[in-house]
Amino acid sequence: MELLIKMTWDPEALVWVAESDDVPGLVMESGSCDALIEKLRFAIPEMLQLNGTSCSPLRLNFVSYRHEQVAI
Repeated sequence: MELLIKMTWDPEALVWVAESDDVPGLVMESGSCDALIEKLRFAIPEMLQLNGTSCSPLRLNFVSYRHEQVAI
């Protein structure tokens, strides 16, 4: 099973936020991408199991978005 997880930088809260249409209820945050991915590796299978979905193996596809505004 392939899942798409979108990670977006929140400049006000200074955290990365992960969400996915493929994992109902998934909203997690962390101060770094690497830390967030590590948390998601354990949380997603657990959430899917709690939702009654169990497909193995899982393929997690992470897409990150960060937009910065700079002055020139």
